[in-house]
Amino acid sequence: PTLFLLALGGSLVSILYSAPPVKLKQNGWLGNYALGASYIALPWWAGQALFGHLSWPIIGLTLVYSLAGLGIAVVNDFKSMAGDRQLGLQSLPVLLGPQAASWVSAALMDGFQLLIAVVLTALGQHLAGAVLVLLVIPQMVFQDIWLLRDPLRFDVQYQASAQPFLVLGMLVSAVALGHSALALA
Repeated sequence: PTLFLLALGGSLVSILYSAPPVKLKQNGWLGNYALGASYIALPWWAGQALFGHLSWPIIGLTLVYSLAGLGIAVVNDFKSMAGDRQLGLQSLPVLLGPQAASWVSAALMDGFQLLIAVVLTALGQHLAGAVLVLLVIPQMVFQDIWLLRDPLRFDVQYQASAQPFLVLGMLVSAVALGHSALALA
């Protein structure tokens, strides 16, 4: 029943994202958070429910981690700025401008990845916390090379080079959390 409810919840989010009257995609913050939660929290919950124990602490932690997914979704918005303006969608690049939005994107991805590293360390998962910090370093390098210099021109190169480190960080976090007391809470 848990997986069925998660699937229903994911379907509801997809409807709320695109369909009036809510149409979350009209708001760069809410729409991108909905995407981030769909990219990160929803699959994580499904895996946890299927292979382990889905607990409230895991749900809360992955909802926080989904703020890094909001940063990923911002990068996807750079290529559609002209269309977003025409349709009246307030994506973060339209709302803040591409340069400021690139900094917000980088800060969300790095900041929440580092926050999870602190949480893992506090849970006694020191190696995972250290690995997570190390995985943020190449993200920052690629952010400097591609994202922060010219997000409109280098968004694809940035995604191809930096986001694998964020995804690997999620895997490290999932394994560490699965072996922590938090998974059983």
